[in-house]
Amino acid sequence: MKSLCFKNNNAEIISYLIDRFSTSNIDSLCISNKKFKLYNNVIIHYSLDNCEFFYDRVSSILTECIIEFYELKLLKRILEYNYFYFSSQEKRQILKDAKDFIANDDITRDDTYFSIYYQVLDYIKNNKSVVIEGLVNFRLQNYMKDLDYAVDICVNKFLIEKEYNEFVNILKLYVSITPCNASIVHLIYHNGDSILLDEEKNIIKVDDNVFKAKYLSDITFSSNDYALNTLLSIVPKKLIIHLVQGKEDDKEFINTLKLIFEDRCEICTECAICNLYKRAILTK
Repeated sequence: MKSLCFKNNNAEIISYLIDRFSTSNIDSLCISNKKFKLYNNVIIHYSLDNCEFFYDRVSSILTECIIEFYELKLLKRILEYNYFYFSSQEKRQILKDAKDFIANDDITRDDTYFSIYYQVLDYIKNNKSVVIEGLVNFRLQNYMKDLDYAVDICVNKFLIEKEYNEFVNILKLYVSITPCNASIVHLIYHNGDSILLDEEKNIIKVDDNVFKAKYLSDITFSSNDYALNTLLSIVPKKLIIHLVQGKEDDKEFINTLKLIFEDRCEICTECAICNLYKRAILTK
């Protein structure tokens, strides 16, 4: 017979374990719940000989329990300890991003799951009593490294987005207060490259001298940085963006232009200019 005792004082965790063990399809499993001096105890007795199956199912249930009840607390702890200098609102955003990153990235979720599973499996094979709080705090080093990694990824992402938003806001303000030097500028966008045309459909030479560029930041939008710099020098009253491929999904540069130029910006996918460049592309 194999027996294990799980100790914890959180009523939700105790209820969760009892429910999961009761519905685990482990034959010949006896479950009891007793309150001793320090802890509530969920005690299970397994009377068959298939020990590997028993340990596998118990490890899986305890792993899922830890993810359910402790993962969010551990992520908060990492944020408070390593990134205390962020504001409460910023930490909430990073925490949300970290939760989403772990939940939606299959590789990361698998890594965190098995980091817990194998350490739990090793522990219950060598111990009959498990203080769950102690197991989480002192035994799951690999799991903590995975959570640290997830938080670090999301902090970097947050800082990049923050810098991007600040940069866009500066350019938006610049556009709003700078006199316009052109009525209309057409931007032809295809396969990550841009061509600028003036109101008479003549090609505008872009300012490609990076040393004189006043409006480029450390953020790289795409190879269209010089086109952006030229547009910010011209500051047109109206910017018409011609999407030769007819789509604007996942085009960071186009989305950036829309944010900077706001209601001055117009998207076009079907006009004489669009069709002209579509035909030019087809004949290449």
